[in-house]
Amino acid sequence: MPYPSDPRLVVLHTLAVKGVSSVEALLTATALSATDVVALLDELREAGSVEHREGMPAGWSLTRVGRKERDVLLAEELDVAGARTAVEAAYHRFQPINAELLTTCTAWQLRDSGGAALANDHADADYDGAVVRRLVELDARARPVLADLAAVLARLGAYRPRLDHALRRVVAGEGDWFTRPLIDSYHTVWFELHQDLLDTLGIERGSQEQR
Repeated sequence: MPYPSDPRLVVLHTLAVKGVSSVEALLTATALSATDVVALLDELREAGSVEHREGMPAGWSLTRVGRKERDVLLAEELDVAGARTAVEAAYHRFQPINAELLTTCTAWQLRDSGGAALANDHADADYDGAVVRRLVELDARARPVLADLAAVLARLGAYRPRLDHALRRVVAGEGDWFTRPLIDSYHTVWFELHQDLLDTLGIERGSQEQR
């Protein structure tokens, strides 16, 4: 059985990964109930751990107090769950897939034209189809890694349904769901998964690989 993460940690950690988040995005990312998320946000705001920001983007974010609390709870969880070795092993398998995934996302956004990188206008269906097939193949390779992560920490199981949703939309021809920011596109969810693993293991982004 996977270790059941404390909902308080799940909300704090998701906000740390996202930076700023609406309640709706928190519900999708955490798989918690609306009642639990709203109650936790109220509780955390009273404790000075989160705040609601106006402007663009508007939403909930961590305060300095909340980030410190998240860091402590995150480190404690990994040790209490006895999951460090398993998460480290899965992360090592994740890294080469991550490198190929980022290259594939770049191929979706840009095309080589005489040695110059130009924005992909998506007018070439054969080219786009080949890139989508690469994404599908990489997703298939990532499935066992995500399954192993979800088997040790329950909160990591929330990424698979989100990736599945984005992939279905891409395969159905909705190209925005490949790399578009500010929605749960495949790249958005994958980036959050990557950041989650880095934070969970206490690795600084860029210390071992490029973003």
